[in-house]
Amino acid sequence: MIEPRFRTLFLSLFALFALYGTSMTVIGATLPKILASFHWNYQAAGIVIGAGAVAYFLATFIAGFLVQHWGPKATILLGLALAVGGLAFFAATPSLLANTLLSALIGLGQGGVEIGVNWSTLRMDTRNTGRPMNLMHGAFAVGAILGPMAVSLLMRRGLDWTVVYRGMAVVFLLLAVLMAFATLPPVEQKATGHGATPERLGANPAYWLSFFALFLYVGVELGISNWVAEYFVAVFAFAPAAAAMLVSLFWMGLLAGRFGVPLLYRGSRPEAVLVGLSALATVSIALLMLLGQATRNAITGDLGGGLVFLAGLGCSIYYPTVITLLGRCFRNAQSQAIGFAATGGGIGLFVFPFLMASIAQHWGIRAGFATYALFALAMTLVGAWLGVIANKDKTAPSQVARP
Repeated sequence: MIEPRFRTLFLSLFALFALYGTSMTVIGATLPKILASFHWNYQAAGIVIGAGAVAYFLATFIAGFLVQHWGPKATILLGLALAVGGLAFFAATPSLLANTLLSALIGLGQGGVEIGVNWSTLRMDTRNTGRPMNLMHGAFAVGAILGPMAVSLLMRRGLDWTVVYRGMAVVFLLLAVLMAFATLPPVEQKATGHGATPERLGANPAYWLSFFALFLYVGVELGISNWVAEYFVAVFAFAPAAAAMLVSLFWMGLLAGRFGVPLLYRGSRPEAVLVGLSALATVSIALLMLLGQATRNAITGDLGGGLVFLAGLGCSIYYPTVITLLGRCFRNAQSQAIGFAATGGGIGLFVFPFLMASIAQHWGIRAGFATYALFALAMTLVGAWLGVIANKDKTAPSQVARP
């Protein structure tokens, strides 16, 4: 799946992206401790988390231009420096202002890492199969699972929960040293194609479709991950400890798809797999909502657990495949296109938690899940449209990166 000349670089980026995944979930995992230790209310916590989300989607947009002009290495190193600075001091003080600024610093760093790694992985996929990108985003899922587990282990052993932030800062710093000596794919502008030049980015519908695709996807992924435990407690009367495992079950479905699809699918039509799995996510979420309307017994709840896994499996390859399809559509302006698409995801990261909370507050959590089923359907339709556009450029010559 990975060409021999790229394997060492791919493994380095894989480790970096796994830690990046951890950094995206660790604040949520430590949130109960933050609230108890600093005596914050939900609004204060929302300000801190929201600052990171806003900084992230601003950084993803800017990083697209930085990769084009500075190259991926400088962009990743800048992102790592910002993340290290934020993680080294986050939660060291109860000050709301200080932690808001530090959260924003972490978000800026995450945005730079996101775009730099995605662009580099896309350049390593010289056959446009999408398999390297799926594997890379599997690393994110690994980190997203291991981060909360590490936090739980630290707490059970009675260690200071803030140690996790200092430890991540140290590991990010070590990875920055490693990346400083790595040779990443160069920025080239040789190939041509539909909407490939920076001046014509907005003329290609794929530019806007990718933005809305990732906006919807991040909303659905984040919504299910954040609310599925509460859904099972409120609807199926699960114990909180048992319901918490459903979050891991959802991410296990994501992990299974991101590793399983590259291993099992040998074809050259990632857009077809994207639509099929997106439809699976839509059906699974809709059935989960209908199941909650029908009954509240434990047996039905156990069946719902299977639907949660399938929802994760259905979401698994959406993000990396959208990025891969963008590589077909924008061969000379890939970094700007990826940056703009990721900005859509960043805005979804900020908007959807407030949207879901409002819907659940006024109409109940079942209505919230019904809304997510509609978002998943929209996500599927947008992905299908993007696939049609990208397929037109399928036979165009691809860029060959030679680090």
